Amino acid sequence: MIEIIPAIDIIDNKCVRLSKGDYSTQKTYHSDPVAQAQQFEAHGIKRLHLVDLEGAKMKHIVNYKTLERIATKTNLIIDFGGGIKSEEDVHIAFESGAEMITGGSIAVQDPTLFTSWIEKYGAERMILGADARDRKISTMGWKESSELEIIDFIQSWTDKGITKVISTDIDKDGMLDGPSFDLYKEIKAHYPDLFLVASGGISNMNDILQLDQDGIDATIVGKAIYEGKISLKTLENYILNA
Repeated sequence: MIEIIPAIDIIDNKCVRLSKGDYSTQKTYHSDPVAQAQQFEAHGIKRLHLVDLEGAKMKHIVNYKTLERIATKTNLIIDFGGGIKSEEDVHIAFESGAEMITGGSIAVQDPTLFTSWIEKYGAERMILGADARDRKISTMGWKESSELEIIDFIQSWTDKGITKVISTDIDKDGMLDGPSFDLYKEIKAHYPDLFLVASGGISNMNDILQLDQDGIDATIVGKAIYEGKISLKTLENYILNA
């Protein structure tokens, strides 16, 4: 069964969503991230994808207190990303309750440092963020593009021990028009042993069921929940019946 991972993106200690990573499209959905996380947990959710959007912009962790509050007030397994650029950021994230951290920009800009984190903390606690536009990896909160092709990029990190990848098609993110099924199938075909998390574009349960049929390990769901396209009760029933 595919694992369903709700997302909470944080700006100003509120749950927000962007479209295609554009901060000018910010929409606030909940003023209390802890209450939102508790609501997810009450419906059978086990894991949370928590993103510090201010941290991504500021290039260092910002909302670690929000992480800490969610970690102490729920039993959710939290993977945390956004602004993780230094050893201190990693230490703060883990001390604040993250079970895993996601490194995207750092894996491009300072691969030696990211490799050292894999070696120090273990591959099970490090997730590679492979976020792409037109199959090219983007960094710095998706503001900067690179010439790194996504399949080759993932290959370079599986060679270094990475076993978990979150991949977002940026042009799909927040658009509610379906995920990049072909891209995720291609990644999975190249790396069948990789724990692949598909992110971006989920609009309804049929999208999730299709990803499950395609053999994708997990998917992040954000706007579809907040916009009422997928109810938490529907997710709860799916989890219970699977």
